[in-house]
Amino acid sequence: MTRDLPSPAQPLRIGTRGSPLALAQAHETRDRLATAFDLPAEAFEVVVIQTTGDRVQNRALREIGGKGLFTREIEDALLTGGIDIAVHSMKDMPVLQPDGLVLDCYLPREDPRDAFVSRKYARLADVPEGARMGTSSLRRRAQLLVKRPDLEVVEFRGNVQTRLRKLDESVAEATFLAMAGLNRLNQPEIAQSALEPEEMLPAVAQGAIGIERRMDDSRVAAMLEAIHHGETGQRLAAERAFLAALDGSCETPIAGLALLEGGDLWLRGEILRPDGSEALSDAARAPIEDGAKLGTEMAQGLLARAGANFFDWRG
Repeated sequence: MTRDLPSPAQPLRIGTRGSPLALAQAHETRDRLATAFDLPAEAFEVVVIQTTGDRVQNRALREIGGKGLFTREIEDALLTGGIDIAVHSMKDMPVLQPDGLVLDCYLPREDPRDAFVSRKYARLADVPEGARMGTSSLRRRAQLLVKRPDLEVVEFRGNVQTRLRKLDESVAEATFLAMAGLNRLNQPEIAQSALEPEEMLPAVAQGAIGIERRMDDSRVAAMLEAIHHGETGQRLAAERAFLAALDGSCETPIAGLALLEGGDLWLRGEILRPDGSEALSDAARAPIEDGAKLGTEMAQGLLARAGANFFDWRG
């Protein structure tokens, strides 16, 4: 293995989006690999790749193509050999990878909760009737309207700095971010409060970093095995099986969170109508090794309760 390790002369190329958060995730991956194999930072090269989701900022994600918006160009570079690994926010990842690619390495999961962010209010409960709430997430929009149909929801995209500027410009009174992202940016103070899963169940795989590789690259497979976090993988196996059985995309409001308790996995799942008029939820436990089966069965149960056209917009 030693002779196959990357070096400053032949660095391992790490593909990522160019946002501050994406770069922080790529640097965390680099640092963990460098520590695991006693390599200098110069043995790695971070390659920034702009994605469709980054380029198109003036339209809702659901209008321009779903979850692949933040991954497609990076995966293309991986397939053609332009990069050696790709670092992703797992909540952005489709449940199926392109032929020739595999996603089987996860870093330790950060705080999966949603963050409430406002310049005026400390908690969601403090937001007055009729106020504007900004979000680009169909899940958050639907969850919010289930609880607070009195609020107006406006489209709100961009990185953390862009969204804070929009709050300053009164585009909205408050918004939501991921606590994991704020923690990785060393800016947890931006959150006025963190929303417990009982109040707003997070997106499937929120807070987790996944590292994608070419299926036939045995050198990279061996390196990634050294930094894979098994517990995160077990939790995501259940959550992503839940998502896969629901055919989740940016057009389907879905939430899910798995926790490990002793030898059991506890999974909570939720599906919502896009207009926030109805939400269905479930929770169940199973042995950890049956997590993926539990996720599939929970999704099937919710779909049976929902009936046809549940995810269609009403009106």
